[in-house]
Amino acid sequence: MSVGLTEMRTMAQRLFAAAVSAADPALAVRRHFQRHPDTGGTILVAVGKAAPAMLAEAMAHLPDARVALAVTHEGNETEIPGARVLTASHPVPNEAGLRAGREILAALDGAGPGDRVLALISGGGSALIPAPRAPLTLADKQAVNRLLLASGLDITAMNLVRQQLSELKGGGFLRHAAPAPVTGLVLSDVIGNELGAVASGPTSAPLGDRAQARKLLQDNGIWDRLPDAVRQVLDAPDSATPLPAAENHLIGSNEQSLHAMRDVVAPGWVARIVSDRLEGDVAEAAALIVQAAREAPPDRPTALIFGGETTVTLRGSGKGGRNQELALRVAEAMQGQRGDWVFLSGGTDGRDGPTDAAGGVVDGGTMARIAAAGANAQALLANNDSHAALAAAGDLLLAGATGTNVADVQVMLLN
Repeated sequence: MSVGLTEMRTMAQRLFAAAVSAADPALAVRRHFQRHPDTGGTILVAVGKAAPAMLAEAMAHLPDARVALAVTHEGNETEIPGARVLTASHPVPNEAGLRAGREILAALDGAGPGDRVLALISGGGSALIPAPRAPLTLADKQAVNRLLLASGLDITAMNLVRQQLSELKGGGFLRHAAPAPVTGLVLSDVIGNELGAVASGPTSAPLGDRAQARKLLQDNGIWDRLPDAVRQVLDAPDSATPLPAAENHLIGSNEQSLHAMRDVVAPGWVARIVSDRLEGDVAEAAALIVQAAREAPPDRPTALIFGGETTVTLRGSGKGGRNQELALRVAEAMQGQRGDWVFLSGGTDGRDGPTDAAGGVVDGGTMARIAAAGANAQALLANNDSHAALAAAGDLLLAGATGTNVADVQVMLLN
C-alpha cells in the first residue's frame, strides 16, 4: 500500500483525536449514571483537568445538589449555571489553588449525616488544590513540587510524598466529609489505574505512610533539599484515626483510549497495541519504541500503539515536556531507517510540560528540517529544549486544552 508522509501524519493525528475522544469526561460520567442510576450527591466537588465537563454532566443527573464546585487548570475557564468553577496553576500550585483548596475544605467540613458527597476526580488535581498541612505554607508545597518534578520520579512516587503534606490528598475528602458518605468517579491518568495515585487520591487510602515518603526522598537525594517545615511534618507520627470508607468507580482510562486508536487505523494496516505501560525515562522509552519499529514486519503497513507516562530528568534550562522529548529522541534514533515512518507522542490533556504543545509528530525528515532551520538538535536535546527543536522542524503537536486527561499515547506508523 503506497501512502505518502502527509497522509501518514494525518492518520497519526486522527488516531490521537480518537484517543482524546474516547476519554471524553462527560460521556464517561453519563455512562456511569446509566449503569448506576442510584448514584446520588448533595455536595458535588470536581477536581482536575476534566472537572468542568464532569461536573456539568453530574449536575444534569443531580439537579438538586446544594453545592456544586469545580477546580480546574488556568486556561480552562468555563461557566456552569448553578456552579462555581475555579481555576488554579498546574503543575506548580499557586495562591488561586490555595483558595480553591480552602473552598473545598469548607464544603466538606460543612457536610452532615444527611448529605452525600460525589467527588469527580481527574488527572492534574494534585497541584490544583494544595491545602498544605500545618505548619506548611504554600511556598513549602511549591518547593516540594519543583523538586519532585525535576527528580525523574514517576507519578505514583510523587503522589506518595504529596499525600503526606496535604489536608485533601490521600483520602482527605473522606476525613473532612465524615459523617457524610463519599462516592468517587475517577477518570484515570495513571498507568495501572491505581486510584490512590490519580490527583493524589483525595477519595482513596494513602499510597504509603510518612516513613515510606521519608525513605523515598532520602534514597533519591531530595531529603536534604526540602524546607525544614516539610521534614518536620514527615518526621511526625502518622494519624491513628482510621480512614472512613469510600465507594470509588473507575470511569475512564488510558487503555480505553489505546483501543479506540487501534479501531480507527486505516483499512489494510496491521494495528497492534505494543504496550499500555510505557514508563520510565524518555531515553529508555525511545529505545523500546525504535526496537519495536525495527522488529515490525517489513511487508505490511503497520501501526504500533503505546500508552503510558514517561519521565524526564532535567539537566538543562530549556523548555519542553516528556512527549516532545520522546518524539525528538525517536526522530534522532530512527535516522536512516528504511521506508517511510511517522511517530506521534502526545498528552491527552493537550498540554505537555509548561508549553503550548501536546507533544510532537516526527518523521524521517525531522532532523534535516531542524538543521535547515539553523538549529542543533543534539545541543537542544542536551538542554531539555525539545520544544525549540520541534518548533524549528514544524513538528509540534498543537491540540489546545482538551478538557480530559488519561496520560499519554503514542503511535509509530511504518510503511
